[in-house]
Amino acid sequence: MSQLINTKIKPFKATAYVNGDFKEVTDQDLLGKWSVVFFYPADFTFVCPTELGDVADNYAQLKDMGVEVYSVSTDTHFTHKAWHDASETIKKIQFPMLGDPTGTISRNFEVMIEEEGLALRGTFVINPEGEIKVAEIHDLGIGRDAKELVRKIQAAQYVASHPGEVCPAKWTPGEATLAPSLDLVGKI
Repeated sequence: MSQLINTKIKPFKATAYVNGDFKEVTDQDLLGKWSVVFFYPADFTFVCPTELGDVADNYAQLKDMGVEVYSVSTDTHFTHKAWHDASETIKKIQFPMLGDPTGTISRNFEVMIEEEGLALRGTFVINPEGEIKVAEIHDLGIGRDAKELVRKIQAAQYVASHPGEVCPAKWTPGEATLAPSLDLVGKI
């Protein structure tokens, strides 16, 4: 995987299933706000609904933080609707579920498993300027934690609004940050 951190997202256009409708979503929709692009391998599977349900359970907090979530798999928007209609867990989802049957978006974010036509579990946090600030990719059998995603976004937002400060491990809002300087070298 090449370096994606601090690069601009590449152009894309996709059809999403969101709140009972189909809607076109492009890279331009991600600009002007914080966004999460949340890749998963496929609808009607096992780990995927646990992850998407977890994100859905934390979606109100993410919206309060000014963040929009876009889930993406190589399924079509029609498959997303069918899964939404069939699964109690997926019915909770209010964020756009993007179909990526051509794999364009998955390739843009370097999560495409070419021989399977599926995406790895990739999570990308994108700032309002369209720059990738967090990139995390998991093997297919390893589920993610939405609470940790929230914490990482809080840290990214804090660093963006407080130049010269950084957030140490396990930082949460209200805790002390660091101001890197020569005086700190070897003292932490």
